[in-house]
Amino acid sequence: MRSILYSGVALIALAGGAVAGCPAITVADMQGVAPGTYPQQYELSEFEAAAGCTMEFSSRADDVIARYNAMIQGNPELPPLSERLPKEPLVVVPYESIGSYGGTLDIISNATEAGTSDMMSIRHVNLVRYSDDLETIVPNVAKGWKWNDDYTELTFYLREGHKWSDGEPFTSADVKFWHDNLMLDENVIASTKDYVLVGGERMTVETPDPYTVVFKLPAPKPGLLSHFANHYAQAFQPKHLLGKYHPAINPDADAEAQKIGFETGYDVIKAYYGNSDWMDTPTPMLANPDKVANMPFAAAPTLESHIVIRESTEGRHFVPNPYYFKVDTAGNQLPYIDEQDETFVTETEVRVLKLINGEVDYKTQSLQLDMAPILLENQEKGDYTIWLKPKISFPTFSFNVTDEDLEKRELFNNLAFREAMSTAINREEINEVAYFGMGQVQQYVAFSPTPGFIGDDLLQYKTEYDPEGAKATLDGIGFTDRDGDGWRDLPSGKPLVLNIQFATQGMSAKVAELVAQHWSDVGVKTTVKEITADEYRSAQSANSLSVGAWEKSQPLAVILGNNELFVPPFENYFAHRTGMLWAEYVESNGERGVEPPAWVNDSIADIAAFQSATPGSEEQAEIGRRMVERMTRELLFIGTVKAVSPVFHRNALKNVPEFKTASYDYYWAYPYRGDQWWLDE
Repeated sequence: MRSILYSGVALIALAGGAVAGCPAITVADMQGVAPGTYPQQYELSEFEAAAGCTMEFSSRADDVIARYNAMIQGNPELPPLSERLPKEPLVVVPYESIGSYGGTLDIISNATEAGTSDMMSIRHVNLVRYSDDLETIVPNVAKGWKWNDDYTELTFYLREGHKWSDGEPFTSADVKFWHDNLMLDENVIASTKDYVLVGGERMTVETPDPYTVVFKLPAPKPGLLSHFANHYAQAFQPKHLLGKYHPAINPDADAEAQKIGFETGYDVIKAYYGNSDWMDTPTPMLANPDKVANMPFAAAPTLESHIVIRESTEGRHFVPNPYYFKVDTAGNQLPYIDEQDETFVTETEVRVLKLINGEVDYKTQSLQLDMAPILLENQEKGDYTIWLKPKISFPTFSFNVTDEDLEKRELFNNLAFREAMSTAINREEINEVAYFGMGQVQQYVAFSPTPGFIGDDLLQYKTEYDPEGAKATLDGIGFTDRDGDGWRDLPSGKPLVLNIQFATQGMSAKVAELVAQHWSDVGVKTTVKEITADEYRSAQSANSLSVGAWEKSQPLAVILGNNELFVPPFENYFAHRTGMLWAEYVESNGERGVEPPAWVNDSIADIAAFQSATPGSEEQAEIGRRMVERMTRELLFIGTVKAVSPVFHRNALKNVPEFKTASYDYYWAYPYRGDQWWLDE
């Protein structure tokens, strides 16, 4: 036996096991202990008071956690558990059972930065998160928060003694560094993200002490808290590492960079952090393999449950963070699962085969409903469970209104053309063929689920199947067959072929094929090509996609904190965009790009007003209705059918609750607490 000294009290733990003085309650059996302030979790003092106990702490056996720590390049030798946990760790109530340590969670993703959100969401942390009811925001990295009366000041309270995965203190300085020196530095993030702006204006971050962070906003933005609860971008970065290479923090940043083979400090920051807010950018192990041995860390220290120790074009491997800040109700430091293995599989058929063969423990992202029959058919044989859960986003199509081909651009900017192409789509056929009748025909209205201020008139706008009307409209705008080959040509006589390039991460192949057939049926020659998500995004960024094809829509909780659906290019790099040159014009204040129509400026103004309005007020509803009506009637994005999607997990994976949605927008598994999942095998 060994003693652990925690907060001045000698505690007893068995190596590799757990002895706790508090009741090991679960969501399934609370043993009479009253729930905490927030669902399925407590602050330590709150739990001890509710259970009438003093918690004792345990972790993996010393030799086991030391072995994993030794795999993390740059980490020093481990101190005792009492020095690794915060003074007040977050106490997590497991769903069904207290788990056992061990095992490797096997996950498949599409490629290095394609379809990896699923894996990220299991280990993800942020200041706060959404509970699994998808309505309640609960503490996470932060132990609490407070708004002022008019939503212009948001204060977070951090945990004393919280440490990064290398054992260095995590403090308010790491949040301020992230905001001031990464998010607002154009050398790191070229275009400032909306979620650190309020109506286009910058906020400020103050740190009155190491455990208090104050966001001061130039105008109300109640959705800022929601952003920190559901977004992949984490509101902190390790200043003790990255600050060493930032010229605003260290005048010798470039000299320090040159010691490890980089030209400038910014080059080192980008090697660790990338040049976006994407938290899963390739580490130096992949991006700079020739330099990684001389770098302080192979991957930047993290607050997540696991940290990557190997990375290649074939996949990544993770081990537990020895300083993770959460424990279960028996006092066991989380996570339960020892290792995570992520394999990149580009072919859809191979991914499905791996699922039905039981080679994967969990998967949601990139699974489409047309895969459900074979997955359901093999459930018993593969010893896994499939849930069919509602999706928030759904397949939409767009036409590039800033296409490099000026003749196509003129056609795509013609609203009558977009209306005709919408009514040419047979959505009922899509529902029956691609979604087995389980979907709902719907126009794109940006919000999903639908708030009360959006009526059926907009949800069903231009969704009626009217191929003859579509043909007449296309004839009326001069988009006709000029050479007699049966296909419509541009006014100059130049043939037009629409090429729907899609990735299965963003859309079912059947949906893309059916829409291509519907458009061909009204004389618009349309082809279909499956490409990778990376190829799609690169082409979209280069303004070389004439037709956009990807799932789209966001819940109110996201839109309150992020304006991207209403500002060109109308979403982020990882999603469905159009009007790339409109975006360039807006971002450069008219110095570059193409000037958008007046309604776009109205949209930008309205989303700022919407985010600042009191949530649930008549004022907000009025602005929201105006925003949605404008976006819907412009048909910049054309909706199809909203349905359900598979959620897969192997039965040996325990403490996995039934998901409420298959949703990127609430960040896949993040509400369902992957750090308390465990493998029973």
